[in-house]
Amino acid sequence: MNSRQIIIVGGGAAGFFAAIAAAEQGASVTLLEKTARFLDKVRISGGGRCNVTHACFETREFATRYPRGERALLAPFQQFSATDTIAWFESRGVKLKTERDGRMFPTTDSSQTIVDCLVAAAEKTGVKFRLNCAVESVAKNASGKFELTLAGGEKISADKLLLATGGCRAAAAGNLAVSLGHKIEPPVPSLFTFQIESPWLRSLAGVSLELAEVSVPVAKLRERGPLLVTHWGLSGPAILKMSAWGARELHSLDYKFSLLVNWLPEFSAEKIVAEFLTRRETVGAKLVVNVPLAPLTSRLWEQLVLAAGIPADTRWSKFSRAQSHALMQQLTRSEFSVTGKSLNKDEFVTCGGVKLSEVNFKTMESKICPGLFFAGELLDIDGITGGFNFQAAWTTGFIAGNLMAA
Repeated sequence: MNSRQIIIVGGGAAGFFAAIAAAEQGASVTLLEKTARFLDKVRISGGGRCNVTHACFETREFATRYPRGERALLAPFQQFSATDTIAWFESRGVKLKTERDGRMFPTTDSSQTIVDCLVAAAEKTGVKFRLNCAVESVAKNASGKFELTLAGGEKISADKLLLATGGCRAAAAGNLAVSLGHKIEPPVPSLFTFQIESPWLRSLAGVSLELAEVSVPVAKLRERGPLLVTHWGLSGPAILKMSAWGARELHSLDYKFSLLVNWLPEFSAEKIVAEFLTRRETVGAKLVVNVPLAPLTSRLWEQLVLAAGIPADTRWSKFSRAQSHALMQQLTRSEFSVTGKSLNKDEFVTCGGVKLSEVNFKTMESKICPGLFFAGELLDIDGITGGFNFQAAWTTGFIAGNLMAA
């Protein structure tokens, strides 16, 4: 057992992983959590299943999934990757499975499995837990130790300090880092869905497509992926990816902008026209609203036909050139006015945090304040949905924990 005293502020994924890594090296570790329960975000993520990581095993490719942090994370992922995460949990009795889209979950489909594993590993290594323990302030004394003042006035000290307090959903969340000399990139939401008032769109709540293309011309944003119609507008991976990559641009627009949707991104204009002509010749007596183009659902097709201004009683044999043009526009460039955002409650990721240029990513130590380390979403790092934010937490926590105890 080495005599180094380490304090970790924040009992989430990154904090726990760092605590375990440091304690396994023999350091004396105290983990402080301001709420009444550890690992709350782990418990609720992925609909209560915990999307632990993503089945992408090439470091450079994995790093491209981070709108903020791609370059900074290259070296850390070479030290601790998704492969290492899988091995870490499996060595402790937790097997992971891969779903079709690459997301990885415990085979139990329960986040409690991950929580239990982390708590057991921390207890085994002798990590000291303190709940309901908010840190009011921190300072470094003349001897280089960190002096922390807790909410009740109690003072504790540490040789090394890790801040892993989670995303800066409010600028005040970064106050401890700022008090030790760091700058915070202003926080803005990163993963959210789009609120759209269109009655015909909302009438399709629950309809999904495996592939659509969405774009915001004013912000030069474009994404492809699965799309989901909800009671409040549009969601699904295509929207969430766009909200991540365009977090700051969409914030600057106050979440009010024009969104274009191409419902058939793999169809050329010529192919769509050819499909229309085929229907005129083969099913001319049938109503246009009753003969959808695959892969569109019948409900979505009907609403797109009506939104294009084509009467419900129009038959394919009477389908005019003007109607063909109007429907083509609706299929490839449906335009919606986005009026706001809805936070994705399973993820609630925030873009913003400690400036990356102020941290050494080979060690996760501050370049400004020696002995101070960072891990997880307190850094200005955020990934798209799919297990990437947890992987960044495991990786940065593992590196920080090991280096603090070295």
